[in-house]
Amino acid sequence: MSAPFDLARIRADFPILSEKVRGKRLAYLDNAATTQKPEVVLAALDRYYRHQNSNVHRAVHELAERATNAYEGARDTIASFFNATREEIVFSRGTTESINLVARCYLAPRIQPGDEVLVTAMEHHSNIVPWQLVGAKTIAAPVNDAGELIFEEWLKLLSPHTKLVAVGHCSNSLGTVNPIEDMIREAHARGIPVLVDGAQSIAHIAVDVKALDVDFFACSAHKAYGPTGFGTLYAKREHLEAMQPWHGGGDMIKTVAFSGSTWNDVPYKFEAGTPDMSGAIGFATALDYIRSIGIDAIHAHEHAVLEYATPRVAEIPGLRLIGTARNKGGILSFVMDNAHPHDIGSILDQEGVAIRTGHHCTMPLMERFGVPATARASLAVYNGTDDIDQLVAALHKVQRLFS
Repeated sequence: MSAPFDLARIRADFPILSEKVRGKRLAYLDNAATTQKPEVVLAALDRYYRHQNSNVHRAVHELAERATNAYEGARDTIASFFNATREEIVFSRGTTESINLVARCYLAPRIQPGDEVLVTAMEHHSNIVPWQLVGAKTIAAPVNDAGELIFEEWLKLLSPHTKLVAVGHCSNSLGTVNPIEDMIREAHARGIPVLVDGAQSIAHIAVDVKALDVDFFACSAHKAYGPTGFGTLYAKREHLEAMQPWHGGGDMIKTVAFSGSTWNDVPYKFEAGTPDMSGAIGFATALDYIRSIGIDAIHAHEHAVLEYATPRVAEIPGLRLIGTARNKGGILSFVMDNAHPHDIGSILDQEGVAIRTGHHCTMPLMERFGVPATARASLAVYNGTDDIDQLVAALHKVQRLFS
């Protein structure tokens, strides 16, 4: 039996939450942009640089052995978290690089003029631009006024020209959780592979890549209490074996000669150069931290806070929520009469409330809803109803100033 959810204990794990902002208590509600880091992750990074720092896979001295063991142990931990094999986990700089890797190494050699990648209208730019860069036509399935994928319309857009389906698991702008199980099933029934952008889901929703039968799953460490600049790509082994590498250099080779070179085994074939050892170790530690609390417990807690927050925010005069999907994660995106989102964010900052303002790298989605930008509050494991109370009080101040 898992331990009861203890918000005070969890908050104590995050040193930055004790910071004062503008002399006020910090209510950090910008978690869709990046999460804060627990003490165990900070300690793991410190321990690596103090006691393990060395390049991996190359030297035979003890520090190199320590570093290599910690680094490869991290790959095992990360693979286990997603129910993958270690050979299917490629290290990257994050979700964006992982998607670009698939675009360059998997899709580019397979597309012909007129071929399409089917996305949705709610995708992050990182799940649009890489496909365009390799010459694919991006086709976007529409969303309804609640910000939900119109599944029947998405089905109609699957065609012989569709070479890949690419979909965000959870929208960073709306919080909408897409029906990826159904999407993968329907795409596979037509012989179409699927990539899922999991940047916004892995810290909030259980992900089992084998149960999903997904072809590619991309994510970032910093969205899940890990360090910035590190992420992973899960890919089915048969895809990785068939793909050519995209970066050349050390560690991705088996043999090198001036007449030609041969490539290392997967996943190393895609990991050229000195890797981010501390990033891997920090991410693995963060995933262990999530496991220690329990992803189901995290999801239930965040859902309860969202249920508390939604009506309180929606009742503020002149405020309109953008994204009211029935199945959504802990994101509240909104606009207010007469107040630009940047002004909202600045006033909230004076009250110790950290949110995100702008188009959130989803310009097509903003156009769909007829707004240039939104203000966005996003939840994590350490948020509680007191954060929401502080947010709502600050929003009432905005409303008074701009009414």
